Amino acid sequence: MPSPEKVLLLDTHVWLWLVGGVEPLKRPVLSAVEGAARRGRIRVSAISVWEVAMLEAKGRIRLAKDCLAWVREALAAPGTSLVPLTPEIAVESSRLPRDFHGDPADRILVATARLLGATLLTRDERILAYGKGKLVSVMPV
Repeated sequence: MPSPEKVLLLDTHVWLWLVGGVEPLKRPVLSAVEGAARRGRIRVSAISVWEVAMLEAKGRIRLAKDCLAWVREALAAPGTSLVPLTPEIAVESSRLPRDFHGDPADRILVATARLLGATLLTRDERILAYGKGKLVSVMPV
């Protein structure tokens, strides 16, 4: 469990699940998210906005409203802030230590978490395995 001061970065699927309420998350995860939200410590990467838009455009997900309206509303959730794709994150994503797979969105999420000192909430097995090497802080959902 991350410390109360820790920023939580949501993987794209976790963001979708939290906003849509479609995937029940474990009580400890929900408690961590609720606490972080109260302290303004929930972060969403700009790459997650892109991923949501691509999933919706390809018909892999359905949103209850127009994609841009959904994104704006989701980012307006209490305690939530958008993390832009900065030059530092872009460069870090190309230089992750050890072996990490080539998916650009996952690389950007991991780089973002590393640079923010955030805990990345995810169910992605490759990211969780990378986290076991203490190269990024992760919390399985």
